[in-house]
Amino acid sequence: MASLQCSPYFLGTNLKKHNSSSIFRSYSPASFTKLSSPVSRQRSLLCSLSMNGCDADHKAPLGTVQTRTLTTVTSPAAATERLTTAVSDLKSQPPPFSSGIVRLQVPIDQQIGAIDWLHAQNEILPRSFFSRRSDTGRPDLLHDLASQNESSDPNPVSVAGIGSAVFFRDLDPFSHDDWRSIRRFLSSKSPLIRAYGGLRFDPHGKIAVEWEQFGSFYFTVPQVEFDEFGGNSMLAATVAWDNDISWTLENAIEALQETMLQVSSVIMRLRRESLEVSVVSKNHVPSKGAYYPAVQSALEIIKDKNSPLSKVVLARSSRIITDTDIDPIAWLARLQCEGQDAYQFCLQPPGAPAFIGNTPERLFHRKHLGVCSEALAATRPRGHSEVSDMEIERDLLTSPKDDLEFSIVRQNIREKLNAICDRVIVKPQKTVRKLARVQHLYSQLAGQLRREDDEFDILTALHPTPAVCGCPLEEARLLIKKIESFDRGMYAGPVGFFGGGESEFSVGIRSALVEKGLGALIYAGTGIVSGSDPSSEWNELELKISQFTKSLEHEQALQPIN
Repeated sequence: MASLQCSPYFLGTNLKKHNSSSIFRSYSPASFTKLSSPVSRQRSLLCSLSMNGCDADHKAPLGTVQTRTLTTVTSPAAATERLTTAVSDLKSQPPPFSSGIVRLQVPIDQQIGAIDWLHAQNEILPRSFFSRRSDTGRPDLLHDLASQNESSDPNPVSVAGIGSAVFFRDLDPFSHDDWRSIRRFLSSKSPLIRAYGGLRFDPHGKIAVEWEQFGSFYFTVPQVEFDEFGGNSMLAATVAWDNDISWTLENAIEALQETMLQVSSVIMRLRRESLEVSVVSKNHVPSKGAYYPAVQSALEIIKDKNSPLSKVVLARSSRIITDTDIDPIAWLARLQCEGQDAYQFCLQPPGAPAFIGNTPERLFHRKHLGVCSEALAATRPRGHSEVSDMEIERDLLTSPKDDLEFSIVRQNIREKLNAICDRVIVKPQKTVRKLARVQHLYSQLAGQLRREDDEFDILTALHPTPAVCGCPLEEARLLIKKIESFDRGMYAGPVGFFGGGESEFSVGIRSALVEKGLGALIYAGTGIVSGSDPSSEWNELELKISQFTKSLEHEQALQPIN
């Protein structure tokens, strides 16, 4: 069995770059004191153990990257049993490589919600969840760009994972070498081996205590994964190893077997009604009294003829305390009721709070050489009737202030895509995108990459977008750093996955950090441009967090009017 002395890999920090004392302060054993007994604490710690892929030589190819598909079964219990046997077989007949990653997958002949499966699992294990949004009714620009020779693999609707076969984490900003470290474990021939995770909004900012376990970035290939497709499901187990960083196949299999022992096959569909949790107190940073002067200060800089700043996004962190603990997965399931047109995600490294979100905004979607992004800006509430909703839509489409805010975002993204793509399509130029509680101005943009290795450039070019930072980028970032007194962490950062032939990232807005016994931090921001009014911007912040606060209490989920 792997020794607890292997914990530097679990801690997820490159020991070549950082001293061990700072590492162990970030991951104190106290994080695990809520477990029921020393035995269960040790077992959960052991199955959290894996290797930090950032420590390996990113230039050295893996010995093997493979997926093995087993015969279809009819239930999660049968899938778990079949996987357990397959893992034992892998141990007795190991691949003859010093490094590699192997995914074992069992199709299940029934559709089961990935979020329901995740809710049934041990909450102490590291967790990840990513649900793609529905793009029904919008043009598929990637399809327009795709060549006839490109294959189209079945894509999961939602993916849930526990444990970590390999993870990638560091305190330094995400670099091209880190991206290559992740790509080393991926292959277009194994399209469902994916690294799920996210990056901080500001990689150079000081990391607050609540975000310490996430590092500057955090990605994981889950040990055990549940994939939900339209009409069926799949349970998978993954092992990854690299002898050069002292994580052998034997270590990896033993850690996976520890996790498999804790997999529950008793899955109940989560109630999608309100959680019936009461908010006892709410504290905003900045407060209303501090927010108004901050907006006025930003407007003065924007109006200054000597300043290039045309937009800045000012955010707010709202700490809510509730009468009972918030179950982050149940909360996310509740948000999912209103989020058919949004991404849902959950990232929870070992011993960390859960970062959850229900974001409507895509950063980019890459499929082979095609890449798609979008402009999303300006906000209005939904109307109480179809007539009032249309009136609000017309006001949004004709507002000079909102058109300015939106045009800045769209033009900025177009310029960035032009720098790395051969041709860029914008379609439509401007329309309204309606969500359950709000509506925004919206446009899609797509381009053809020159090579797939340009993916890192997509990420660094598009993040942060003017929709979450401002324009020009550097001036807006500096003003945010000066004005905001809290750590955004991964709020407004890229959240999604890297895959062999396909990668997709949302923008981590409409999000919250949930910690047992400590309530939650809910994040929201608004774009400040010429013509902005502090009172209206504060009301917009309240509107944006209402989806979270109302879903906790007794209000029913809203459905779009049309």
